[in-house]
Amino acid sequence: MDDIQKAVKACFSKYADFNGRAARPEFWWFVLFQFVVVTVLGFVSDMLSGVASLGMLLPGLAVGARRLHDMGKSGWLLLLWLIPIIGWGLLIYWSAQPGDPAANAYGAPPSDAPPAVPLVPGQQ
Repeated sequence: MDDIQKAVKACFSKYADFNGRAARPEFWWFVLFQFVVVTVLGFVSDMLSGVASLGMLLPGLAVGARRLHDMGKSGWLLLLWLIPIIGWGLLIYWSAQPGDPAANAYGAPPSDAPPAVPLVPGQQ
C-alpha cells in the first residue's frame, strides 16, 4: 500500500514534468490508480469519470514519457498510442521492460528502481 501511495504522490507532484526517468513500479502503480479511480467513478457518474480522466491525463502522459526515458527512448514515442493494436502492444511491452541500470541521456536511474531482471527468458 505504501508503494502505490509513493507512486501516486510522485506522479502528481511531477504533474507536468516530462523530464527525468520513472521506474516500472511508479508507472504501473499510477496506471492501476488511474484505472481504479476512473472505473469506480464511472459507476457513480459518467461526468465524474470524465473529469477524473481529464484531470489525470497530463500526469499520465508525463509518467509515460519518463518511463520511456528510463529505457533510453524518446517521450515522443508515446504518439505510437495513436496506432491501434501495434502501437498499443509496443508501448505496453516497452513499459514492462526494465530500465537502463546506468545513467542515460535522460539522467540517472530512479532511486526506487528495482534491480534490472529481463522479462524474456534467456536474455542477459
